Parts: sequence; structure tokens; C-alpha cells
Amino acid sequence: MVNADIEIETLAEFDQVVARGSLSGYRIQSVNLLERTFALLAADTSAAVFLGCAMEPDASAKVRADGALVYPPVPDLPFNPYRGLLYTADELFTGLADGYEATPDAQAYAWFQETKADGDVFSSMLRSIHDDAVSDALDEHLSGARVVGVMGGHAMERGGTEYRGAAELGRGLARSGLTVATGGGPGAMEAANLGAYLAPAPDAALAEALELLAKAPSFTPSVSDWAQAAFAVRERWPAGGDSVGIPTWFYGHEPPNAFAGHIAKYFANATREDGLLARSTAGVVFLPGAAGTVQEIFDNATPNYYASRGEPTPMVLVGRHHWTEHLPAWPLLRALARGRGMESRIALVDSVAEVPEALAAMGRAQ
Repeated sequence: MVNADIEIETLAEFDQVVARGSLSGYRIQSVNLLERTFALLAADTSAAVFLGCAMEPDASAKVRADGALVYPPVPDLPFNPYRGLLYTADELFTGLADGYEATPDAQAYAWFQETKADGDVFSSMLRSIHDDAVSDALDEHLSGARVVGVMGGHAMERGGTEYRGAAELGRGLARSGLTVATGGGPGAMEAANLGAYLAPAPDAALAEALELLAKAPSFTPSVSDWAQAAFAVRERWPAGGDSVGIPTWFYGHEPPNAFAGHIAKYFANATREDGLLARSTAGVVFLPGAAGTVQEIFDNATPNYYASRGEPTPMVLVGRHHWTEHLPAWPLLRALARGRGMESRIALVDSVAEVPEALAAMGRAQ
């Protein structure tokens, strides 16, 4: 269970707690407190922890004297390592009108490229702090949700039948009350997030959205054009449904998609992949993909095989020919499952239309 009772992540939460007279023992995470000097001077801040909170010097001196721990903001970073909330597409794509290279997402990737191999412990520490903060925010956001992961390749282009099928899958899962979580990138991942985004809209909205997106079918050669087409869809239907995207700067050539309502973006790909699968408590759907999707199948199969996370979670592979002939992961998965608790929790289907029933059937078998 996520315990966020002692975490303060917004100015409104700060004001509510201060009104009760004490900040003792709280963790104040990335809140701008430059205009709360009087409150800090008056409140008990003993045993508090301030993570990346901007403060006036006298306020900072006072809370330190109280015994609080103060981790100051780090200047000249294109990201906030102490952030308390998940990203949004609007935040990551700020400045898109000037080209993708001007956005915080692109700038964070550029910083990562510059520092990932320089051996500087400070840079690696900042990445680790950031990723841990994102994990904390993700756990808080998903607390109590029934999450289904949708995995698939980034190469699936907008406008194709496979892309439409993945979008219909995301829409159907969201309409059934599940929270859709994807790897947060382009292709099949974007399609599933798009479907969840359009879940509150009339059915006809999907065909219109696909037509708008087909003007920029891939994130190559221009991420800017690709992202702007997505924002045009969002402008057409501004009240979209929520879903989660979990991308990574490790794959910098894969930008995040704009349809996930909440984005948990990581520097460490291993942390991102394991976290996505572990949080997909209602099951994982594997659309046709290549090496990355094959890796995710067996990353998910391993804890199911050993029951290391408890009861095995459902796994549905979509595309009989793909997973038995082109990349025959299904025979190996079935062989691994034989005689174990996960045997009744795996399924192979021909099309995305069969996924909801397959998930439901495995849920009933639990």
C-alpha cells in the first residue's frame, strides 16, 4: 500500500498542513516555497525533509537549525530530479512550436547522452534520484487501480490496420474500467494510449483521429510533425480519458506519445521495464513486436514462473502466426508454464478482438 500521508507535493497541500501548525516529519517534495518564508519561520520543521524546494536564505537557515534535512534544487538541469508528480505530455513537449529539439524531453535526452558515460557519480546519482521519485509518483497514481499492460513495437505506423486494432484494444480495455499502461512510446504503444484517450468520445472519433494522425505516420523523419499531429487530435477532443505511459530516455530515438494522460519517464530502462510489468496487476497483452517485446514476454514470464510476485498474472499474446512462426515465443512460453501455476494464466489469440474475453476468462480462473 502506498503511504503518501507524510508527502507534500503541491503548494496547496503545504498550506493545508501548515495551517495545522507543524511540518515535523513531513517530506516536502519539489514545492516552490519562496513566497512561504513566514510560514516556514513560524512552523515546527523538525525532522522534516525538503527535496528540491526553493526557499529564501533565512527560511533555509531556520529549517536547518530546526534539524530538517534540506536538499536544494540543482541548477542548470533540464529536468527536476526531486519531482513529486508524474509528467504530462504538455510538460514534456513544451516549446514544440520551435521544434522538438527545444522541448524538455529532447533536452533531457541530450543531457543523458552527455553524462551517461562520463563516470561522474553526481550525474548518475541525479538520474537515480529522479527515477526513484518517478516510481514513487507512479505508485501513488496507480494505487487501487486495475492495470493492464499493453506491449508492442515502436515501428507500427499510424494509418495501418494493426495500429487501428491496437487503438480499439486500448479503447475497449479503458471502457471496461481498466487502466491501460504502455511503454509510452510510438507505434503500438501510442495506439493503445490513443484508444484509452478516446474512450469517452463517440466511436466515430477513432476513425477521424486516425485520419488526422496518418498525415504523419511515423516519428521519423520528423518528431515535430509526428507530435504536432497528436496534439491536433487532442485539440479536437480535449476531454480525453486517462492512461499511463512509461517510456525511457535510454531509447532517445523513441519520443513519448502525447496520448498518455500520465507519463512516468525514466533514465534507467531496466527499472522502467520491470516497473511497468510489475504494476500490470490485471494482466499484460503482447502485440506483435520484435526484440523488445520478446524480452518483455520473458521478463513477465519469469516472476510468473516462480510466483515471486504472488499469484501469476494473465499474459495474452496476440497474433498466432507472429508468435508461433515468425518469432516463436509461444511454444517456449507454453513449455515453461506446463505444470505450474501460470499454466492457466497464458493465452494465445488471433486478434485484439479476442483479448478482453481472454483476460476475463483467466481472471475467472484465478
